[in-house]
Amino acid sequence: MNAVLFGFLPIWVITGLGWVAARHDILGSQAQHVLGRFAFTFAMPALLFLAMAGADVTALLNVGVLVFAISLVVVFAAGLLISRWVFRRSQAEQAIGAMGAGYVNSANLGIPVAVHVLGDTSFVITVALFQMLFIAPVVLVLLDLDVRRETRGRAARMLQLPFRNPIIAASLAGVAVSALGRPLPAEATAPLELLGDAAVPAALFALGMSLNTRVRPDSSARAERALLVALKIVAQPLLAYAVGHWLFGLSGHTLFAVVICAGLPTAQNAFIFASEYRLNTDLARDTVILSTLCSMLSLSVITWLLV
Repeated sequence: MNAVLFGFLPIWVITGLGWVAARHDILGSQAQHVLGRFAFTFAMPALLFLAMAGADVTALLNVGVLVFAISLVVVFAAGLLISRWVFRRSQAEQAIGAMGAGYVNSANLGIPVAVHVLGDTSFVITVALFQMLFIAPVVLVLLDLDVRRETRGRAARMLQLPFRNPIIAASLAGVAVSALGRPLPAEATAPLELLGDAAVPAALFALGMSLNTRVRPDSSARAERALLVALKIVAQPLLAYAVGHWLFGLSGHTLFAVVICAGLPTAQNAFIFASEYRLNTDLARDTVILSTLCSMLSLSVITWLLV
């Protein structure tokens, strides 16, 4: 359990510092928005480009990733449907709700958990790769189609999206570099590494700052948050276990890796995406915070049951 809790420490420290900065107005009233934009436009693209450029895309072709993908896609779809039919959210808000239900924190929490609990990071990196290549673009397309629905030429906008959106553009550029099979020179990667290292701290700091504007949600909003967190923390790892164990016959360390990754909390990317598209960030922020709190217990239970 201590190994699991160790991975949460940086999250709470940086988020707490963001809360303190906003509470005492240390960085000014626009700091949260500026940090969010910096993370979305510069730091995250740099991080994603380097991750893709150094990744082996063929690593996605294994049963464990398939099982994880099934659990994520099913829960993601459930989040979309619940947001649409139960809570009557807009399309953009549905995308954020679905992301809150299924998009796992594979980077700043997944990697420490993988190191201390799984003993290696190979599987969690393939999980991150799957999310970056397939889930994040779907979310961004849904957001763009809804938020900018009044713009003419929607078909043309969709074709231009990979070039207009820095997250998608950086990911595709990284995949192209990986496909070439030639490493980038250190002179090119060094500044990108420095920029990419700022992505997670900037996102968490902005998340912490947003806590100062939090208002108590009404009963409907509380129910929505509870459902999304339950999908993320309970339904997704249970589904991963059921599909992996009974459908694909996984067992031992492989099954444990799939379930522990499926049980990771919501990534702070949900908050950053909502902020970038000028949506109300309350739902994304609360889902990230609550799922992270709950996963401290749930990941420990998963480890106790499967190890």
